[in-house]
Amino acid sequence: MKGKNKKDAILYAAQEIFGRYGYAGTTVKMISERAGVAFGLVSHYFGSKEELFITAGVAIVEDLTEYLSTETRKAANGLDGIQTFMRSYLSYTLQHRNTFPVLLRCSPFSDVQIELDRTRIAVKFQQLLNVIRESVERGIEDGSIRSLSVDDTTTIVYSNIVGTVRTRFLSPYDLPNLYEETTDFVVRSIRARD
Repeated sequence: MKGKNKKDAILYAAQEIFGRYGYAGTTVKMISERAGVAFGLVSHYFGSKEELFITAGVAIVEDLTEYLSTETRKAANGLDGIQTFMRSYLSYTLQHRNTFPVLLRCSPFSDVQIELDRTRIAVKFQQLLNVIRESVERGIEDGSIRSLSVDDTTTIVYSNIVGTVRTRFLSPYDLPNLYEETTDFVVRSIRARD
């Protein structure tokens, strides 16, 4: 590996290891071994363990936001945008099951017991919420979503996603249709009444 490939390997390894063991349970040595690079190269590229943790989370959120923005732009109306967002988000978690859990550990909603400055990750999460907000606003305007508080609806939609993903990844419950049922529930809840 050379240059950027080593940096990418470290980032991917960090996403996997932090996602599996959390911040406190992860060491830089574990990441360097998983990436197949010298221990010192991790700090060369990323500085501190904290910086690597935040960078690992930010990278996933940026990729996810770009993907969701692209997918929701194809929606026929606002309600379809919410359904597309949810299906795409939940599908993304399964496609990236080895690295996505880093967001469960790094997000503003996580229960990390250490003091970390998660401002950068919070800003990135706000971008995810903005994608939902755009679909809610569009849906109210085009009549596919009933008249609701945009702020509350955006937060409730995202909270349902967060809860569903945490249940899927962090609980012993095996609910094979959880993602589909959650999406259907949210769509039914906000759909304009006939």
